Amino acid sequence: MTLTAPSRRTVLRAGGYSLTAAGLGATAASWDRLSASDIPGRDGSMLTVAVLGSAIDPSQQSVLVEDFQRLHPDIRVRLLAVQATDWNDFFSKILTQIAAGSAPDVVYVATEGVQLFAKRLGVALDAWVRRDADELREYFADVHPSLVESMMYEGSLYQLPVEFNAANMYLSGKVLRRTHAELPPADWTRDDFTALLRDMKRTGGRGFTPFFWTNRLWGGVVPWLFANGTNVLTESKAPGGDWLWNRFYPEKQRRGRGGGYRWGAPQALDGRVEEVYDYLASLVHDGLCSRPEGGSGTNLIGAFSTGRVGVTPAGGFWAGGLHEAGVERDAYDAQFFPRWRTRRHQYGAAGYAVLRTSERQDEAWEFVKYAVRRDVMTRLFQKNQTTPARRSMLTARRYAATGPAHWDIFYDTLDRFPASGPIPAPPQVAAVDLALTKHTATALGSAGSVKPALRALQRDLERAMERDT
Repeated sequence: MTLTAPSRRTVLRAGGYSLTAAGLGATAASWDRLSASDIPGRDGSMLTVAVLGSAIDPSQQSVLVEDFQRLHPDIRVRLLAVQATDWNDFFSKILTQIAAGSAPDVVYVATEGVQLFAKRLGVALDAWVRRDADELREYFADVHPSLVESMMYEGSLYQLPVEFNAANMYLSGKVLRRTHAELPPADWTRDDFTALLRDMKRTGGRGFTPFFWTNRLWGGVVPWLFANGTNVLTESKAPGGDWLWNRFYPEKQRRGRGGGYRWGAPQALDGRVEEVYDYLASLVHDGLCSRPEGGSGTNLIGAFSTGRVGVTPAGGFWAGGLHEAGVERDAYDAQFFPRWRTRRHQYGAAGYAVLRTSERQDEAWEFVKYAVRRDVMTRLFQKNQTTPARRSMLTARRYAATGPAHWDIFYDTLDRFPASGPIPAPPQVAAVDLALTKHTATALGSAGSVKPALRALQRDLERAMERDT
């Protein structure tokens, strides 16, 4: 979620956004229509910043408008809150605006769209970052290098991370007490997790689901793949990036970093991938977890808070989501994802991208720098609706009202498990996501379905990765 709870990682629909190799054309047949409110009349002298409509608390929008203009009276800025159901819908509307000649100058982009925008739409920030290195040194010192690397593409930096959410495990306090169980230790294993689910089931009663998860790219099957040391696409690092790592990070932190992730050949038939699906199929068979469902999981908060669900994967965004729903801070807690072969976690991040169609790129860069200032982010993220990219913002005081008690795991996920990485989101992410969610549902839908579903997943992923976005 980027900035709102369950909708942050909603499923990207098939064909939601596609760019031709020449220029910025798109396959219009798959776009959603825009409402009049989505493309207001634009003054050509204004810097337009597009965000997902629910991404910024309306009471704090002045932080990104009036306060910015006070510092930069020569830059008039408009915040365009695009009303969209999810990130796919949002990206589709942005592409429609570009095709219609009403492109914004700056767009808030989550991991799902980072490489798509970098490849076809975005402007590399390298020259500005080099120029303003002294001004940005404090920012980079406060942000984990893994988040920065996830915003790089083929050696260049395209966004400054503003927020992220790793897939951790949330546990219901009501269910733990009913089970006479304690919060699992930080080093718990997959087998510990399974045993806890069995204990929960014995005391849960009718209508109770020990483990619930939503079938989507973020927080679905991918965290289990990472924990088992695998992925549906092969991973490598692009060369380059030394210009950034050597300038802003000490040797220990820049070790092993590159110029961004490369997502390569599909490997759905890898033995470890099949292990993951077999394990999840066994949990479904034994009544320990839900069958994978699509969507955003918007009804999950009610089920979790009333003790009808014991455990679910979520990120720091859920601290704010549960609080807004009236859930007390001591009614739940959170822990790292359980260990399998590795402790690697998956995450998604977000930040502002400058579009290459913009005629105000220097002004756009000033806005990007402004948006990552600590004082600005502190005001924007008061409700814990996400995990700030700045380490210094995660304090006991921040989580005193919302919880969880173990709030420190959110950033510790990156600090303690440096191999953690972003969800697999190549420029062809829409087709990859569709294939993954479709065949995951089939694989876990009935007994004996894992092998044929993974063969079909491999075929669809191969087709997806052959496409040029």
